[in-house]
This record gives sequence, structure tokens and C-alpha cells, in this order.
Amino acid sequence: MRRLPGNPFPAPHPPLQIGTALVVKEMRLVLTDDLDGSPGAETVSFALDGSAYEIELSEKNAAALREALAPYIAKARSANRPARTASRRSSGPKTDTAAVRAWAKDSGYEISERGRIPSAVLEAYEAAH
Repeated sequence: MRRLPGNPFPAPHPPLQIGTALVVKEMRLVLTDDLDGSPGAETVSFALDGSAYEIELSEKNAAALREALAPYIAKARSANRPARTASRRSSGPKTDTAAVRAWAKDSGYEISERGRIPSAVLEAYEAAH
């Protein structure tokens, strides 16, 4: 990558030449402490009562927040939860629902053409087979 004169960082995009002028766009992320307006050092994330929060803090204020929370954290249990994944429900061995419905109708059970088959009907079918 090419470096621009007087800039120790590589140019993210080639400079734009407009006539004889060289135009460069530079973006900087500046953190400001949300409590006192001093230069910020980091973004601190925390959660309380089911809500997650983020705040930009200086090193001094970040340390003060951690110090204030330390006695509570020392007595708390971790609530880190694994990412949720789709769970599969197992209803045991797979049953041919068309066969169950046909048997149920022949056996006098009132059963719909679609939807979940009542457990009593499934139990009766399995007992009969």
C-alpha cells in the first residue's frame, strides 16, 4: 500500500486528483468518555436486569466501574449461555401418520385430516399393532 506524504498510515483508497489539487478523505474514530467528556480509551459492555449496555470510558473511569462492580461480580454466578440452536423434538420412532389416520377412522375415532394426532389415538394404534 502507498503512504501519503506526512501520513504514517497507508492510504485506504487511491488519492483523488482534481486538477492540480490532491484530495484525500481521512476518517478517524475518536472515543470520548461518556461521563466526563475526557478522551475515551475503550467501550465497556455490561448487562443489568436483562438489558445490555455499552459506554465509552477513559481508563480511569473504566477501572472505577470495574472496581465498583467487583464485589457483586465476586458473589454472582456466570450467566453466559451458549448460542441458541434449533432443538429437535423426538417423539420416539417415526410412525406412518397416514396409516394411523386410516386405522383411527376405521376404528371409529374422530380425527382430522391434518394436524397433530392425539396421543390417545397414537397409543391405541401402537397397542393394536
